Amino acid sequence: MGLTSASTGTGILKYCGLHIIKESEQDKIIALGGNPNVGKSTVFNHLTKLKQHTGNWPGKTVVNAQGKCRYHEKNYIMVDIPGTYSLMANSTEEEIARDFICFGTSDAVVIVADATCLERNLNLVLQTLEITNQVILCVNLIDEASKKKIRIDLNHLSTILKIPVIGTNAKSGYGMKRLMDEVEVLTEYPRKTRPFTVTYSDEIEAAVTLVEPEVSKLLDERIDSRWVTLKLLEGDLSLLQSLKTYLGFDLMQEEALSEKIMEARILLSKAGILDHFRDHIVTKIVTECEKIAHDTVTFESREYASKDRKIDKILTSKLTGIPIMIALLFCIFWLTITGANVPSKLLSTALFSLEKPLITFFQWISAPIWLQGIFIDGIFRTLAWVISVMLPPMAIFFPLFTLLEDLGYLPRIAFNLDHLFRKAAAHGKQALTMCMGFGCNACGVIGCRIIDSPRERLIAIITNNFVPCNGRFPTLIAIITMFFAGAAGGLFSSVLATLLLTGVIVLGVFMTILISKLLSKTILKGIPSSFQLELPPYRCPNVGKVIIRSILDRTLFVLGRAVMVAAPAGFIIWILANISVGDMSLLTHCASFLDPFARLLGLDGFILMAFILGFPANEIVVPILIMSYLATGTLTDMESLTKLHTLFIDHGWTWLTAVCTMLFALMHWPCGTTCLTIKKETQSLKWTLISFAIPTATGMILCFAVATTARFLGLV
Repeated sequence: MGLTSASTGTGILKYCGLHIIKESEQDKIIALGGNPNVGKSTVFNHLTKLKQHTGNWPGKTVVNAQGKCRYHEKNYIMVDIPGTYSLMANSTEEEIARDFICFGTSDAVVIVADATCLERNLNLVLQTLEITNQVILCVNLIDEASKKKIRIDLNHLSTILKIPVIGTNAKSGYGMKRLMDEVEVLTEYPRKTRPFTVTYSDEIEAAVTLVEPEVSKLLDERIDSRWVTLKLLEGDLSLLQSLKTYLGFDLMQEEALSEKIMEARILLSKAGILDHFRDHIVTKIVTECEKIAHDTVTFESREYASKDRKIDKILTSKLTGIPIMIALLFCIFWLTITGANVPSKLLSTALFSLEKPLITFFQWISAPIWLQGIFIDGIFRTLAWVISVMLPPMAIFFPLFTLLEDLGYLPRIAFNLDHLFRKAAAHGKQALTMCMGFGCNACGVIGCRIIDSPRERLIAIITNNFVPCNGRFPTLIAIITMFFAGAAGGLFSSVLATLLLTGVIVLGVFMTILISKLLSKTILKGIPSSFQLELPPYRCPNVGKVIIRSILDRTLFVLGRAVMVAAPAGFIIWILANISVGDMSLLTHCASFLDPFARLLGLDGFILMAFILGFPANEIVVPILIMSYLATGTLTDMESLTKLHTLFIDHGWTWLTAVCTMLFALMHWPCGTTCLTIKKETQSLKWTLISFAIPTATGMILCFAVATTARFLGLV
């Protein structure tokens, strides 16, 4: 795979395997890098004005975003490379960022740094400067630094680094024009001189001097020879593979170079440096960052972060952190439950009002009754149910979740739960992916990409289904309201229902940690990896952008996948409900066959069959159950929960049936959309089947234990 796949100046080009569309030969490729939580996405969104598209890096599960920026009648293609603290290639994100900077042939690299913690961000800047001369430093969040009485001498910083340094506040647009001015200059007149260079110890510099001439001769200025020399001395195997992939040759096959490297390593070994070579490199870079920050950053008050730290003492305290987290969870679910009722009903009414025109159309074309039944009673009704029940809660939950994310609270959740997941030999970031699963388990599975360790990523994927997605909320809420909170009435009823739902969710979190522990001790043994968890400053979110991003990137994305799976499900459900063998439908035959086993679990055959047929989308479990009990042959809704409660009681439901149905709704197989996502993320049918089997077995065992205990104690 070469650097480009097109010889002309227009069309689709490949940079590190990444497809980039260029409209003309003059289009410039700009790599946008930076640490996480520095406002890089805000800079990217401001420059591209949402004229962007997303996908995956080739062969990776890490998302990339590209966008077009037009400035002074010139086109710039912005490539948002993964947020990372380093280019040492310790993770997939670091490897992707490094390779795109090295081999992506971008015309310039803009590194976005956080003005409130510049010293830490300079680490990535110095590493980037070792790879390329074409760097611009964007010091973002300059307004926050000013509020915290942090002063940065940008001119002096530019003099030291020998690159343009621009102070910006991307949220308001301050400094963005100056940034693009510098991008324009750098892309028109590429820098020939070397910027700031980190000088290492005499022994390391001597080794570099010995090897670099040979490297330079082979690379022929296609990549910085000094930096490659350092990596060769370090023994960076991932870089060697990337050199082979993108430049087409293996440096270690060059006999003269191998001899020079061996000679240099002998010198380093005699100096006691070879075994700790990377440590020496990292230490020197960190020391240079400290020195540069000392010379350019002034703190007028050392209490600049006191407000954030005071808040953190409450939100991350061992005493109050988790209770506050549960209380926030309660508030979000209460808002989701109460807020989704009205729009869900309106949407349902609007969608089902289309039935009559559709029936008229099928009659007009003289379609047979069975075809009308399949398309209207089967496919259309299923889709209408999924959309009306799924869209409103997601449209509320995802923006609320994104607000917490932008506010800076989600890393605090990971901090609070990190020790629990570490005790389970899992990854602390699993707390974040678990939270994403509340909105949609498919989104939670995709979110597992932030976990670097393949073992821990698999644990997070397999256990994500133990927290209920918004598709399971309708079933849980309906049962809680009918059997446990309905008698209260009014506001108290909704509060009690939310409390009980929160309790069910806490059980799901407990099971997530327990199963993670069991997996880490059995089929996925290993030691939990360490990771750097940054607690970013609290920021006021941009509500408008949050709503747009959460609806476009999450809500509609997940709904689209659900619709793709639900449509064929409607066809199958109609067939089973309307084709009879003897005096019973296929659906009733299947339910009768499953009934003895279902009774052991505290359910009945129709309940278990409803969950099986609800595999494409959990939202349709209750409608299928109503259809089965009433034998209507089509998905049906009840006018009120009171009538639904009466229907269930008439078919033998007790409090135990309600409890076991809730437990099974909480812990059973992932829906079709989630299974499809797991297959795409793991690229493995084996792990998809395991992800299907583990929650199913757990749910069945738990339901059996509860039902057997209740019967043994004579409680039913």
